[in-house]
Amino acid sequence: MGDAALQSANLSRADLTNADLTDANLTGADLTNAVLRDTTLSGALLSGADLRGATELTNEELEQQASSLKGATMPNGQKYEDWLKDKEGSREDGGERGPS
Repeated sequence: MGDAALQSANLSRADLTNADLTDANLTGADLTNAVLRDTTLSGALLSGADLRGATELTNEELEQQASSLKGATMPNGQKYEDWLKDKEGSREDGGERGPS
């Protein structure tokens, strides 16, 4: 399924186990609560995609594989840009966040 054009596709609750979505265009796609076990997303465009509640793929794995996550909602419900800021902040303070 590499290079698939799935912009704005409704893949909510889809079981995408072992799916090859290499270089797929998933811009604006609804992937809420999707199962992403062993899903290949190398080079995928996930800008503006909604991945809230998606399982079996971590934020870090998404970042490593996708070519773009700009404006995406991550599995934990956080916007990609906010997740990046939090990730960078935890690096700067040694990985431990104290009380605010």
